[in-house]
Amino acid sequence: MIRNDKELLMRGTEEVLPLDEFEKKLERSERENRPLIIKAGFDPTAPDIHLGHAVLLRKMKHFQDMGHTVVFLIGDFTGMIGDPSGRSVTRKPLTREQVLENAETYKRQVFKILDREKTKVVFNSEWCASMTFSDVLELTAKYNVARMLERDDFDKRYKGGVPITILEFMYPLVQGYDSVVLKADIELGGSDQKFNLLVGRDLQREYGQEPQVIMTVPLMVGTDGVQKMSKSLHNYIGINEPPKDIFGKVMSISDDLMFLYYELVTDVPRDEIEKYREGIKNGTLHPRDVKVNLAKNICAQFYDAETAEHAAAEFDRVFANKELPDEVPEYRVPDGEKSGGRIWIVKLMVLAGTAASNGEARRLIKGGGVTFGGEKVTAEDYELPLPADGILKVGKRKFVRIIG
Repeated sequence: MIRNDKELLMRGTEEVLPLDEFEKKLERSERENRPLIIKAGFDPTAPDIHLGHAVLLRKMKHFQDMGHTVVFLIGDFTGMIGDPSGRSVTRKPLTREQVLENAETYKRQVFKILDREKTKVVFNSEWCASMTFSDVLELTAKYNVARMLERDDFDKRYKGGVPITILEFMYPLVQGYDSVVLKADIELGGSDQKFNLLVGRDLQREYGQEPQVIMTVPLMVGTDGVQKMSKSLHNYIGINEPPKDIFGKVMSISDDLMFLYYELVTDVPRDEIEKYREGIKNGTLHPRDVKVNLAKNICAQFYDAETAEHAAAEFDRVFANKELPDEVPEYRVPDGEKSGGRIWIVKLMVLAGTAASNGEARRLIKGGGVTFGGEKVTAEDYELPLPADGILKVGKRKFVRIIG
């Protein structure tokens, strides 16, 4: 049976276009007991799924739980074109091997949110790879250049004399054609995908189909409270991270930002969220307690309630009581790095996996977030005397025992 909850479906969305068509589709689906086809496409350009992706995946799950058909579309074909959304320069396409490797990682992670048995996983290479040149020409005839240049990033690049390849024009066309092939009723996407989603509506009309409704969700703000959540900006929370890391990262966000997280990545009722907000305002609730509830909720979504409680206890033990975590990984300095009886702290941080690069290590030291043996490291050129045996702490959550 189809049972739609319009309020839940629209929660945390940025736009639903057109709203009247959305309401009609929901009404008809219940009346005819016909599941709607809900499409969301993911280009496997990076192998890790974070809370920013989870906003969209959770919306798919809402439709799924109401009885609709959810299509998780992996854009293995479009991934080799490269999505130009929001880009001021041409993006380097991925190789076929990179796309397929990332796609497999995606598939392993999405079912932490979606129901594996009820999710239809498709690759758009299934229909795109077999298109003839005549088919492609027919597709390009369905859209015009003037409309394509209405896209904000294309418009800016065209006026600025920055090259735009014909290949990039193909991206929104192929994404839209996916909707034609799948006969999508509703397509979900981030707010930066609005143009591509609208192209899908136009192409469905051109192919004689009822146009899809588009539903966009806002881009998730990262843990820094400023930038969009992104792995490259180191402000993300990966859904596959250890429970203690998910919990700790949620606890690191600002008090104001936590209410956006409540709205976008939990199903806590809005009236309850407002009670939290009012309680903090009038002093009857402490912000930390409200944030702990949020961290437990998010952690439990990707693991379970018991694991979330354990992560909370571990957080209290380590950060409230200033103790070490239960398990501290060890790093033994290789013999080849021991010449001279010292090792550069920046190099050690990278080797031990506490920093992704020398530049990041320097930034962490400069920010005062690095200690060894309880003593703060303040100089980027510091060299640790060897042999050594002590705890290297980087930031609030990374601990490694250095032995060498």
